[in-house]
Amino acid sequence: MIKWIFPGTGFLFLCYCLISCSDNTGVDAEQLTLRFGISSAPVTLDPLHATDATSSRINRLIYQRLVEFGPDNKPLPGITTWQQLDKNHYRFTLTDNSFRFHHGKILTAHDIKATYEAVLNKTTASPHQNILKHIKRIKVVNEQMIDFYLTRPDPLFPSFLAIGIMPADLLGSGHSFSQNPIGSGPFEFSHWPFDGQLFLRRLEDKQLFEFLKIKNPTVRVLKLLRGELDIIQNNLPPEHISFLKKNSDIRFLTEKGSNYSYLGFNLQDNDTGQIELRKAIAYALDRDKIIQHALGNAAEKANGFFPKNHWAAAELVDYDTDLIRAVALMDKLGYSKDKRLQLTYKTSSDPFRIRIATIIQSQLKDIFIDIDIRSYDWGTFYGDIKAGKFQLYSLTWVGIKTPDVFRNVFHSGSLPPEGANRGRLNNKNIDHLIEQAEQELDLTRQAGLYQLLQQEIHQILPYVSLWYEDNIAFFRDNIQGYQVSNDGNYDGLMSALKISDDIN
Repeated sequence: MIKWIFPGTGFLFLCYCLISCSDNTGVDAEQLTLRFGISSAPVTLDPLHATDATSSRINRLIYQRLVEFGPDNKPLPGITTWQQLDKNHYRFTLTDNSFRFHHGKILTAHDIKATYEAVLNKTTASPHQNILKHIKRIKVVNEQMIDFYLTRPDPLFPSFLAIGIMPADLLGSGHSFSQNPIGSGPFEFSHWPFDGQLFLRRLEDKQLFEFLKIKNPTVRVLKLLRGELDIIQNNLPPEHISFLKKNSDIRFLTEKGSNYSYLGFNLQDNDTGQIELRKAIAYALDRDKIIQHALGNAAEKANGFFPKNHWAAAELVDYDTDLIRAVALMDKLGYSKDKRLQLTYKTSSDPFRIRIATIIQSQLKDIFIDIDIRSYDWGTFYGDIKAGKFQLYSLTWVGIKTPDVFRNVFHSGSLPPEGANRGRLNNKNIDHLIEQAEQELDLTRQAGLYQLLQQEIHQILPYVSLWYEDNIAFFRDNIQGYQVSNDGNYDGLMSALKISDDIN
């Protein structure tokens, strides 16, 4: 059992006063570097392999994509427009002939071809390969135009082309994008002194940005108050949020979130592979209390991958808290107060995530389940989840826009590293529904099939849906122009300005 004590505002105030009495030793000499505090470091800056949230968010700044997404989560032109020439043939055209990579080369259709062929190359072992494997052939028409030929019709195909474009010459030479990324986005890589400190430079005005990993939320808050950080975003307990909102030197922005938090199960495990146990856990969780007390009411209960305003969202009957039903299911499995079930729950070492795990641990005691919480650094934790070394875990899907996610997460052919079926779901009916939905050409009927699929998934519970967390950013008075997105991306840094140094 893990016991985690979170400081209240009194502790924060005391620490702040003590730190404020110190000198400025160690402050970066480049006073106008904009410092952005993050709770976990990026795993890789190679878009072919990035799947964790921090890597994906930072890569959005470094690389440009063929498509972007609108408020309704439908694709919009990024650096290309497109047209469907026939049911299996799409043509994409660059909107400008002056896009330039950070090493000086002009971006052309050849780079697009090289990037997506690298994704499809089995030796690359890209986790994005599975959702694009119906690409049959890629043909460069000219420097500005490229054709994708598919093995089957797919009206959602443009939505899948959101991987950052990489230069063909460096892909061909085996360049290490993971540690030395070269893209064509608004930010270029500067240097990466160590795992927890990354520097990017905005090309437009040469503004330097430091991404500093600080796992402990209390320390992140103190550094913001001290002026050693300029912006922090998300992963804060409610008492810290309340404290910062009352501070006259700190401003904040909030945005309703769309990132999907869930509790995942290993379906090949003797215990968590039992549907009755998964349903008992779903009925035992009091998400309303967790949202109120651990998230400060800064979240909305989730009932599936997509919020209600998404075009493919399904109306699902919620697993509302029902301890009587949960206990009855546990009794059916042979568990009682005299015979308790032991389960292991894995999470990251982020204190806020450990706090959530501890509350879930407490709630499941009421249905005769004793949880052993095991927290690890992000790399170890994420590696274990991809390898299937878990019974229970919790994570958040970030930036999910389209229902192709269901193939990636729940199809039996999407086991890691080819996909993200981390729970090892193997269900022929689910596979069939995924394939049927993918083959439907009418978007309205396709939405209906995806809604039916979600109902089936909801019944067998490979995940228990938790919530969509609000996104909240805190920043000092010397920061202007920062905006918060509903998916928690760092795109607001494209317009953020640090107008002066502001260190106490």
